[in-house]
Amino acid sequence: MTQPPRRHAPQLKIPATYMRGGTSKGVFFRLDDLPGAARVPGRARDALLLRVIGSPDPYGKHTDGMGGATSSTSKVVIIGRSAVPGHDVDYLYGQVPIDGDFIDWSGNCGNLSSAVGPFAIANGLIDPERVPRDGICTVRIWQANIGKTIVSHVPVSDGEVQETGDFELDGVTFPAAEIALEFLDPADEGEDGGAMFPTGHVVDELDVAGVGGFRATLINAGVPMVFLEAAALGYDGTELQPAINEDAAALARLEAIRAEAAVRMGLIADVAEAARRPLTPKIAFVAPAKDYVSSSGKPVRAADIDLLARAISMGKLHHAMMGTASVAIATAAAVPGTVVHAAAGGDNRDAVRFGHPSGTMRVGAEVKQVDGQWVATKAVMSRSARVLMEGRVRVPAD
Repeated sequence: MTQPPRRHAPQLKIPATYMRGGTSKGVFFRLDDLPGAARVPGRARDALLLRVIGSPDPYGKHTDGMGGATSSTSKVVIIGRSAVPGHDVDYLYGQVPIDGDFIDWSGNCGNLSSAVGPFAIANGLIDPERVPRDGICTVRIWQANIGKTIVSHVPVSDGEVQETGDFELDGVTFPAAEIALEFLDPADEGEDGGAMFPTGHVVDELDVAGVGGFRATLINAGVPMVFLEAAALGYDGTELQPAINEDAAALARLEAIRAEAAVRMGLIADVAEAARRPLTPKIAFVAPAKDYVSSSGKPVRAADIDLLARAISMGKLHHAMMGTASVAIATAAAVPGTVVHAAAGGDNRDAVRFGHPSGTMRVGAEVKQVDGQWVATKAVMSRSARVLMEGRVRVPAD
């Protein structure tokens, strides 16, 4: 005789929106739509969001969740009305490791930042009187992870967010509407604090046990970032994902350098702690401009860029460039003496166009010296965003 099935609690149904922002995508939630225990930081929140994404997944596929099994597609965002004066919404970002049973809340996602304004407008978090019938709606965002302000300029048509358009972003297949982002005072990262150059130097010598010595620029701008010279690693800066991601020894070496830099930047006390903080700092290598062919097969000419940049995200070479890393690239390029400034030719500049695996990107940055210390006042870039699906995400109640 067939035994009746054992009873289990039904699935939770939570309102959610699946969005692309820049070259990333993630699951967006209104804070008030989350179950009570998940509206505050803690294990209950992390457990719920890990299950939404489908982590930890020893198969590395995210088959039983909304994640895309890459660092660019395993992300969650929580948006609520802001408690910070002068801001419209609070934006909290979580990076979900594919095989890790935790969420890294230590940094921001510059790409998904472009989707926050559109989400806020579409979900009634902005006063309707401030949303024009046709034009640009400006949304002031408090980035709660790092305690910084982002100003998003969102196109509006017929009273609704305009998502379609002809703005092309390398790393994204289809064109969409352009969203301009301003990252205000992007240095001095929230809880970690410190100066834009936390060691006090624009270039440091890193001595990594078992790996070697490297000249590096350690900077807090957009995200804590470690910049290396590509040549010191045996690269020329034109590498695409297979050249790095299929080389386990290279990835291990880069992670060892990242861990040592994290200690030097004061982000962790010991290199053993780096595994629990995979999101920050990020590590990248740069080189002078050179012709290459992007991952889509499009030629990139040295004459059209200022330098080459390749960045590691969550242990893998990123398919394009993280938005926060782009802020760091532009900021470092504007400061004489950094390895990024040197790779860009050593000229004074307030904007930089760099080549990444998927193509090119232009980012502006304003820096100045105050009492002998470098300070970043603003970084500006354009992205696009689009709703992919909206409704309810289902999560087992246990």
